Amino acid sequence: MWITDLMSFSSLWIIDLMSFSSLWITDLMSFSSMWIIDLMSFSSMWIIDLMSFSSMLIIYLITNLSLSQVSKVSVSQCEQQPDCQSCLSIRDPHCGWCVLEGRCSRRMECSREGQANHWLWSYQPANQPCVTVQSLEPAIQSREEETQVSLVVALLPTLSEEEESLSCSFGTLAPQPAVVTGTTITCQSPQPELLPPSPPGSDHVSLRVSVVFRDVTISSSDIIFYDCRAVGRLNTTSPCMACVGSVWPCNWCVLGGLCTHNNSSCPRQHTIHNSLQQLEPRGADSCPFVWALQSSPLVPMGFLSPLTLLGRNLDVFQGEEQYTCVVVVVGEELKLNAILKKDPETKVTTFTCSVHQFQYPLKHLEYSAPVYLQRGFHRIDSAPDLRLQLYDCSVGQSDCSQCRAVSSGYGCVWCGGETPGCVYNLSCISSPGPADTCPSPQITQVHTHTSGPVEGGVLITIRGSNLGMQYQDIQGGVTVAGVSCLPQSHGYLISTRIVCELQPSKQETEGPVIVSVRDSEPGQSLQTFTYQDPQLTGIVPDKGPVSGGTSLTVQGTLLLTGQRKDLTAYVGQQPCYIFEEVNGTHLVCRTSPSNQTAELTVRVLFGKAERSVPGQVFHYMGDPVITAASPAESFYEGGRSIKVSGRSLYVVQQPMLTVWVEPKENTLVRRRRNNQLVFNSAVSKERCTVVSSSEMNCLTPRVTPDTKVMGVWFELDNVKVSFESVTGKSFSYYPNPELLALNRDDPDTPYRFKPGGVIAVEGKDLTRAMTRGEVVARLGDQECEVKTLDSTHLYCEPPEKQPASLGSNQLPSLRVVMGKLNVDLGTVQYDTEGLSPVPLAAQVGLAAGAAVVVLVVLVIILMYRRKSKQALRDYKKVLVQLETLEINVGDQCRKEFTDLMTEMMDLSSDVGGPGIPLLDYKTYAERVFFPGQRGAPLSQDLNLPESRRQTVEQGLGQLNSLLNNRLFLIRFIHTLEAQQNFSQRDRGYVASLLTMALHDQLEYFTDVMKTLLGDLVQQYVTKNPKLMLRRTETVVEKMLTNWMSICLYSFLKEVAGEPLYMLYRAIKYQVDKGPVDAVTGKAKRTLNDSHLLREDIDYCSITLVVKSGVEVQPCPVKVLDTDTITQVKDKILDQIYKGAPFSQRPAADSLDLEWRSGQAGHLTLSDDDVTAVVQGRWKKLNTLQHYKVPDGATVALIPRSAVVMGIPQVYQTGEKMPMLEGEEGLRLWHLVKSNEEPEIPKHSSMRERERAKAIPEIYLTRLLSMKGTLQKFVDDVFVAILNTKRPPPIAVRFFFDFLDDMAEKHGIDDPETVHIWKTNSLPLRFWVNILKNPQFVFDVQVTDSVDAVLSVIAQTFIDSCTTSEHKVGRDSPVNKLLYAREIPRYKQLVERYYSDIHSAASGCYQEMNSTLTELSGSFASEMNSLVALHELYKYINKYYDQVIVSLEDDAAGQKMQLAYRLQQVAALVENKVTDL
Repeated sequence: MWITDLMSFSSLWIIDLMSFSSLWITDLMSFSSMWIIDLMSFSSMWIIDLMSFSSMLIIYLITNLSLSQVSKVSVSQCEQQPDCQSCLSIRDPHCGWCVLEGRCSRRMECSREGQANHWLWSYQPANQPCVTVQSLEPAIQSREEETQVSLVVALLPTLSEEEESLSCSFGTLAPQPAVVTGTTITCQSPQPELLPPSPPGSDHVSLRVSVVFRDVTISSSDIIFYDCRAVGRLNTTSPCMACVGSVWPCNWCVLGGLCTHNNSSCPRQHTIHNSLQQLEPRGADSCPFVWALQSSPLVPMGFLSPLTLLGRNLDVFQGEEQYTCVVVVVGEELKLNAILKKDPETKVTTFTCSVHQFQYPLKHLEYSAPVYLQRGFHRIDSAPDLRLQLYDCSVGQSDCSQCRAVSSGYGCVWCGGETPGCVYNLSCISSPGPADTCPSPQITQVHTHTSGPVEGGVLITIRGSNLGMQYQDIQGGVTVAGVSCLPQSHGYLISTRIVCELQPSKQETEGPVIVSVRDSEPGQSLQTFTYQDPQLTGIVPDKGPVSGGTSLTVQGTLLLTGQRKDLTAYVGQQPCYIFEEVNGTHLVCRTSPSNQTAELTVRVLFGKAERSVPGQVFHYMGDPVITAASPAESFYEGGRSIKVSGRSLYVVQQPMLTVWVEPKENTLVRRRRNNQLVFNSAVSKERCTVVSSSEMNCLTPRVTPDTKVMGVWFELDNVKVSFESVTGKSFSYYPNPELLALNRDDPDTPYRFKPGGVIAVEGKDLTRAMTRGEVVARLGDQECEVKTLDSTHLYCEPPEKQPASLGSNQLPSLRVVMGKLNVDLGTVQYDTEGLSPVPLAAQVGLAAGAAVVVLVVLVIILMYRRKSKQALRDYKKVLVQLETLEINVGDQCRKEFTDLMTEMMDLSSDVGGPGIPLLDYKTYAERVFFPGQRGAPLSQDLNLPESRRQTVEQGLGQLNSLLNNRLFLIRFIHTLEAQQNFSQRDRGYVASLLTMALHDQLEYFTDVMKTLLGDLVQQYVTKNPKLMLRRTETVVEKMLTNWMSICLYSFLKEVAGEPLYMLYRAIKYQVDKGPVDAVTGKAKRTLNDSHLLREDIDYCSITLVVKSGVEVQPCPVKVLDTDTITQVKDKILDQIYKGAPFSQRPAADSLDLEWRSGQAGHLTLSDDDVTAVVQGRWKKLNTLQHYKVPDGATVALIPRSAVVMGIPQVYQTGEKMPMLEGEEGLRLWHLVKSNEEPEIPKHSSMRERERAKAIPEIYLTRLLSMKGTLQKFVDDVFVAILNTKRPPPIAVRFFFDFLDDMAEKHGIDDPETVHIWKTNSLPLRFWVNILKNPQFVFDVQVTDSVDAVLSVIAQTFIDSCTTSEHKVGRDSPVNKLLYAREIPRYKQLVERYYSDIHSAASGCYQEMNSTLTELSGSFASEMNSLVALHELYKYINKYYDQVIVSLEDDAAGQKMQLAYRLQQVAALVENKVTDL
């Protein structure tokens, strides 16, 4: 492909670079064009005219095989190199090191690149060095001196300005001025007191000396500051030798005992010079030094002992200063006077210290005490190993054998007498003196289980005293139960311990342990040892996974043979690790992994004696596999059952569910493991129950709320399976569900229950980690059957009779168990009088019903107050009937709500599975922009002859450009609206076409809409501003509707869609539960009194078993016996295709319903056939009751094989209309005849006529039941739309701000007017439309009976948004009476919503523009703009002359030649002859 004008390229031919495995690129600086050859495939690519390549920043490359993707690549990456060395090493021709700026850059980016040594090129052919310090003088220096430091720097850049200078920086110290002479830089070293101290244990500190220009380091090197004083301090035993032997030039001042670098520091003193110098005396051999002990280093404690030291080079000291011998005993210095004696021949000096009786407090045989010589207060160097060995014979020698075993040099003897003991030989003065022989051996303990196998081979440990002075003393002298025991040299301790190996015994026997030491009398143990023969009898279990980890119990007799350490178990050749205490009959071990499945023998070794389990083997089987686990969430208290599926689960003995947790605010434990920090974590486990080979149940462990879950896994012996690897998602823990007491206000008061109802328990987050089937509720000693569970309520049905209490209380308590969570909700008392309060949810419905009924009664009374007294008495009877129905509304509403919530729980799982059937954006826009229209422009193609297509499309492109001219568009709209025959339908159609055409420029569309709305405000301000936007009478009002629909589509999908869909499904479910007239559309269950089926219809619910080609398994479907065949088919399709989009399921007309009985009995059912009942001019539609289809009958849906002429049915966009006319002029009816009224006698009184008309009002209480049942879902929708806890959509905030600005601009300070504008623009214009037409958003069918209910809810929403007070009177519609109590609450929601948006910070215009730009790009491809433009041109053609005149009359339009441009469009689109 050709890409022109890419940066500095004039032209560039680019071939797919994906096929190039490697490229040869030579010096790009010298080539304007080049060949790049693929070394693998020898294909080639020609790059032409690579103009001024060195000045380019980026290039463009094709990076995929389809030649459809171009990537932008930077030519160089200089800025990524942090230092000079890396910058120059990359050899990038675009890069170089900018010295004075301290960065890698392109040459043009370095400010002084033209001066020498300021920019070092990375691509220099020779090895280009950085600016470096070639030499540093001095490189080492005493920290006590301050000198001049000189640095010779190569490639030092010159400074051009006089005020610029370099400086030197030592470490972190402040820079100092530097003097530059050529390439030499001189600066002053820091003052000694400013230098940092030497590190602990070191005699020097190294600093980085840097050459700095401003804040940029040009080059650097290291300088060392040494400390001679520290050299002497670091060697306490021989400071002189350390000083003069140091690598630093340090000398030793003898008399001052000082290590210094400067001889002037010790004037008139003898100085020993460093070994590196040539001056004498020098080196360590010249230092005064005490090098050895002349006396014995062994000194017994408690005796006067002499001490003599030998020294050399001590003649350097002048004078008669006193010498002292210092002995350090346990940290205390013992000073002894010393007498000096010199040998002139050997020049060795002898120091004789005062005799002393040494003592030390430690309980050790010996103690090593350092010794040194001191002259005055100065210590003389001494050898590091110069020490006295002080010793005490009595420590550690508890018997004669131990004492006599001490080395003879110590002189320790065993001294007999009354208090025998081990003492120094000169201390034994008691009779009979030192002992020549020791007493007989004494055995105090035999360390074993006092038993061993007859085969021997186990080790026993014998402890006692006088058990010999050496190992040879007891060889052959140990027997156990009369059998020789072979001593082990490695286990022998002098006199106190013998370890010997048992030898085989010919039989089971027992006896004592006997020890003989040479010729002494033998010693005998008090314990008896037994030779025994252990046996193995069986194992449990007999199988386990090859990964090991199975707890294997080995059964047998005499298993406690030998010591615990002598016992080892094996499965085949694999070790089985014993981990529990062993008793005589059981041994438990854990199997190790095996490399294959096998059947292996279990063995146990008792020392060297081996036993095997006879007649039984252990089966190593394949590892268990987990394929599924659900659910994936629990609450903190745990105990929720997790159902696990898999294979080979039965091979696991102790499956566990494990949870690893850590504190949310994790702290480190103050310990280390393997040099790693250990976190404060914990593990919780719960054992699982294996149901079968493929199923297992696990209970979730309990975790605390202050921890976070780090991992959840299954432990199947040694097999660990993470939960996430099985399910694909992590396991979640949530806070515990909250259950509120039945009587929260007074918990001690029993909850009164009316038999026959249900108990309603309120709570919070009840279904977040729990389902209805897992909850157990118990009332006393009996179960309270859980009927319904949702997020905030639990409904359970208790027994008919009051259960007995389980506790001391006389009344039973209601307890709810969720896993390990067990909550007592209080006591319950049955109401035997039948007047017990109903649960809270029913109270709300009952109160609302009562209020409405009272209002209805008041209206009736006021209407007929002036009538006769007889009429009044009649209506009092009606009142009694209404009150009777009112009492029943509560129970009916409660039971209906329970059934509905059960159904909706199933629906919620469907919504989480297949999802809500949301329409795609194109279909959504088509239904909103062009409601009820077939063949809308969005689904059309531009129908043109091929010969004209290119010309017409060119003209439409020019028309699009005109529409993007604000002046043209506004004049065009105003001109159309000025035409008398431009209908309201045309206005809406043109607005939607404009929305389609300008969908890719929503920001411009919004701007035009604001301008037109400003004109509209100007018009209404002079009339009645409250009427603005009330109806769609202008183009801009429809544009506003479309604009809101576009901007709120994502809000519908993410927030309001789910509650709206749930409301629709709840309405449909409730309506279908009762009879619906297929002809009139009236239903028994509705909110709309005009669609209420008031007649009493006898019906019953039956279940059909449906066999369908779509469903393999028979599907039970609940229907009514009064349903028509088409209604039955619809309900069957609803069940089979639950959750599927309506457009994807077959139409009921395309299928026949076949009733099947037995093998051959097949009957096709139809709404109308020869069996239909005809009465006069009325024909009744066939029902299941007509065909006498029984409960449990089997039916099937089969495709129609031929055209069946049935009853005509009309379908429109998601709506199904009722049937009215049949064949042959007969009128169809289903449940009631459409125009029949109750027959009233001609001669009846007025009172009878009024009464006949009023009695059916009793059935209006059905509305109350329906309303109470749906109340939760209506609330959810209203709260989702008007919720102030989340930020409102940006489009709403933007438009409300615009309305506020318009009101302020035109001086409208009436808040009610602005409130009406906002209501007309958002709730009335958008939300009411969506509430009444869910088929605009979802792929569903809205029947007439469902539409009637939605109309009432939509009207309630409208009433809630008005500012006028909601008053009801005798003439109020029944629909308004239904929600009379709720509308004030809804009004508060609306007012808070408007108020929060108004009080929020304004300035959302920029955010709105960004959103509009994003929406333009997201959905523009969905719009068929050419068709829209072609349709718009039809209106231009229709009013062509008027539009041309309007454009020519406008001065600005004349300047822009708008009329001329429109004439060009006309000429192209339809060859219109113009004045061109």
